[in-house]
Amino acid sequence: MPDEDELAREVERDTVTARLQNMVLESEDVQHFLTGMVTIAAESFTGAYGSVFCGVTLLRPRSMITVASSSEEAQLVDEVQYGFDDGPCLRAAREGVTVHIPDFLTETRFPEYREAIAAHGLRSALGIPIRLDAGASAGLDFYSTEANAFDDQGIVVAERIARDVSQSLRLAVRMAELSSATSNMRAAMESRTTIDMALGAIMAQNRCDQEEAITILRRASSNRNVKLRDVATEILGSVGQRKPVSTHFEG
Repeated sequence: MPDEDELAREVERDTVTARLQNMVLESEDVQHFLTGMVTIAAESFTGAYGSVFCGVTLLRPRSMITVASSSEEAQLVDEVQYGFDDGPCLRAAREGVTVHIPDFLTETRFPEYREAIAAHGLRSALGIPIRLDAGASAGLDFYSTEANAFDDQGIVVAERIARDVSQSLRLAVRMAELSSATSNMRAAMESRTTIDMALGAIMAQNRCDQEEAITILRRASSNRNVKLRDVATEILGSVGQRKPVSTHFEG
């Protein structure tokens, strides 16, 4: 049977998982979720490991890098990492491996980054990969002002935290993708409606068919180097249709 300490750890993990799942539902976007996530991760790494800062890097296709930090100190050192485009968190996210730096003063990897980080008073770090769906990856990093702060057990704890947050982060990313797809579809349908209405106005004014109206609209767009929808919006404005065009699509 599991001992009391093991049961206590399981209860704590269940509580953390529940908090993360609630955050997915309550967060306005991925950035908001990540900020809450690293705060929970930092809280889970206190006590025997001293003062620990935490940050996360999320990499997604066709998207800007998304980052979050548990404190101003973590944000500052992560900005140093992104400035060099290398470091424990980025390498963990890109290569899918755990990166352990026992002491920045004796570390031989990341020479320029190492010196910059040591200047901030940090001595050790961990970069832990977070498993996500195909195409996306993330890295969770932990920093300490103490050398050799993360022993073998500390690495196990960090990797467990990464596993615990991975499912909730997957869900948050998926929800963000669905929200983005919905917004893109709405914008595309509104653009199509605007263009169709403008074509109708051109046909009425010029007494031409749809093909000729399309040619006129495209020529105006090309000559002025203005997007087709923007030209269509101006045409509708010129005939009194100044209110935003709505569609039947509801998100």
